[in-house]
Amino acid sequence: MPLFRMHRIKQSPGEAFRWAAHTGGLAIVKERDYERGEDLEANSIYAVWKALASSDRPLLAGDLLEEESGKLHILKYIGFEPAQWFVPEPKDAHNAVPVSSQESSGLALG
Repeated sequence: MPLFRMHRIKQSPGEAFRWAAHTGGLAIVKERDYERGEDLEANSIYAVWKALASSDRPLLAGDLLEEESGKLHILKYIGFEPAQWFVPEPKDAHNAVPVSSQESSGLALG
């Protein structure tokens, strides 16, 4: 049976998510906005949702389920949609001047 890792959205980002207008498609989410939850075995993401619906901590809009493969699903009011962890853009390395070039060109540092 597949294993799903739960990620619960924190309170402040959760409020912002619930008040925001619905957008479809891939959701980009930040790890800092989530707390790691328990791992659950179920046949599908909807089986997890249904099992937790009658518990004392049901899934809420903005919560994530992560498959063992790393694929993320975010719960929205219309159901689950794909999600992806935010990955910051690398700093622009081609604009940086290597130290060895600065020394050889006579540039003063400081």
